[in-house]
Amino acid sequence: MPAYHESVMKNEVLHYLNVHMEGVIVDGTLGDGGHTEFILKNTAPEIRVFAIDRDRSAIERARERLSPFQDRVTLAHGNLGDLKSLADQNGISRVTGLLMDLGVSSPQLDTPGRGFSIQHDGPLDMRMDSSQKTSAADLLEKLSDAELVAIIKNFGEERYAKRVVRAIRKEQAERPITTTGQLSRIVAKAVISPRHTRIHPATRTFQALRIAVNDELEQLKFALQDAIGLLSSTARMAVISFHSLEDRIVKTFFRDEQKGCSCPPKIPMCVCGRKQTLKILTRKPIVPSEEEVERNPRSVSAKLRVAERIYV
Repeated sequence: MPAYHESVMKNEVLHYLNVHMEGVIVDGTLGDGGHTEFILKNTAPEIRVFAIDRDRSAIERARERLSPFQDRVTLAHGNLGDLKSLADQNGISRVTGLLMDLGVSSPQLDTPGRGFSIQHDGPLDMRMDSSQKTSAADLLEKLSDAELVAIIKNFGEERYAKRVVRAIRKEQAERPITTTGQLSRIVAKAVISPRHTRIHPATRTFQALRIAVNDELEQLKFALQDAIGLLSSTARMAVISFHSLEDRIVKTFFRDEQKGCSCPPKIPMCVCGRKQTLKILTRKPIVPSEEEVERNPRSVSAKLRVAERIYV
C-alpha cells in the first residue's frame, strides 16, 4: 500500500480557517485524511469534521488513519458537486469552516492500476470514482476529433492539441489505446517541448483527460455555490488548487461574491438584487514555503485562497 499522501499547507489551512471552539468543519476532498487529521489534532473536542470523497478506496484508507477520532468525524462517499445534498443527508445545515483540496492524491498517482500516472504504466482509467462508467480510454474511443481537441486544448491548455489528436487517431487506426504508457509515448512524440523543461510532454494531455473523465471543473463550480448556503456568518472557505483553470474559477467566484451587485456601472441604483456574500482574506494566493516544496515537490503548484462568509 502506498504511503499516505502528504497534505499541502496544513498549518496555513488551520490558521486561515480560524476554527472556533465548536461546530462542523467540512473537508470536501478527504483524500487520505491528512488535513482532517491535522484539524482534529489541533482543535477542541467539540469540533467535528464532515469529510467527503468520491474515491471509496481513499475513504477506507482515511477511515483507518482517523480511527482515533471516530467520534468526531463523519465520512461520506460522493462528489464534491453534491456538497449540499450530502450535508442535508447527514443533518448538517450550517458549518463553521470548509476546505477543498483539489487535484489528485499521491496514492492515486502512484498506483499504476488507477491509470493517472505518466511514469507508471497501467490501464488508461483516470476515474476517481471507480463505479462511474466512463474511463479515459472510453473518451479516446467515443469522442469526435473536434471534441477531443477541445478537451485537450481547454482543459490541458495544450497548444499542440490538434497534433496530439492526429497522433492518437493514427495509433487507433492500428490498435486501441488502452494503457497510460501507450498514450504517454504517443503524446511525447507529437508535442514539441521546450528544452530543459522538467515537465513531461504528456502532462497537459493527461490533465485534460482526467478533468474531463471526472467532470472536475463543473463539480468545483457546484461546490462553491453550495458552500455559500452552508457557511455560517464569519465562517471561512479555504480552497487549494493545483492548476490555473481551478484557480481561475475560485478567484472569479470569490471576486463576484465579494462584489455582490452585478449591475452595469452607469445604472444609478442596483436592480439585480445581488448582495455581497464573501469577504476575500487572501488578496494574493498563499503558496507553500520553500521548505515545504523541498520536502514535498508535488506541492510546488499549490495555491490557497480563503474567503469569509458575511451576511448583509
